[in-house]
Amino acid sequence: MKHKKLGLKPSDPSLANNCVYLVNFFPKNELEELFRSLPKNSKVALLYAENNYGYSINFLIDEVANNSDSVLINRSSYKNDLSNVRDSIKELGKYELRKFELDRQKQILLTKNDDFSKQRLKKLLKFKTTNDYDFTHVLIADYGINLLQVAPLLPYYDIDPNIVQFMATGVIDDQNFFFEPSLQGAIFPGIPRHKRQALRLEYKEIYDSELLRVSTLPYDLIGLLNYAFSKDIKLNELYKLLNNSGIKFNGVDGKFYFKDNLIERDLEILKIFNGEAKLFN
Repeated sequence: MKHKKLGLKPSDPSLANNCVYLVNFFPKNELEELFRSLPKNSKVALLYAENNYGYSINFLIDEVANNSDSVLINRSSYKNDLSNVRDSIKELGKYELRKFELDRQKQILLTKNDDFSKQRLKKLLKFKTTNDYDFTHVLIADYGINLLQVAPLLPYYDIDPNIVQFMATGVIDDQNFFFEPSLQGAIFPGIPRHKRQALRLEYKEIYDSELLRVSTLPYDLIGLLNYAFSKDIKLNELYKLLNNSGIKFNGVDGKFYFKDNLIERDLEILKIFNGEAKLFN
């Protein structure tokens, strides 16, 4: 039997225990920072791929949303081969219902002859659907080429990024996404690129190749171990140090600490605009 490739799989947090500490980019940390940044009473919709990463976000988001001031209002998934993605987006945004309502309004206005109705009809003829969305934000849980194919379909089916705030997790922290028109204005949790610029330039000079995004993980880990070695910290003292979540270490990807043996970071919210990701206030 052939097995479908389900793609990127986040680290399993259950592997962490008394003497095992996990270092990665964990989606829950990113989701918590993202939801913490949202305006109070925001209404979030989730669009996720039926792959390992999408399933992980779908599993985590309920707890994160319940511990925030926002509410998860709707969710829809699509197959990893994108065969049903258009239907999923229509379902998420209630495209057919909003189209029906707009057509109904147009038909009513067609029966009227006053100037106001004529002007109103002229305006409505420019739209495919009404813009009365159930949600204020939509989180796209996918990555890579799939994400670049999915994102443009949202505005195509009248989920307007000028009205609805598009969001993603840290997997979007790549310049390949920063020039996609449909992702202009999208927000995600991360650290500004300039904070790892020195490391990128140094790596380029030494190895004549670009620093991989995930390479900051071992860099921060080695920095932490070097600190423990230089201070001659014994193993039991190191455990106490790591188990104290009040102590934060400076890393390339921002200040980090360990909580229940998992690395967590003080992330910021970045907004994509014209090929860059800048701090979003």
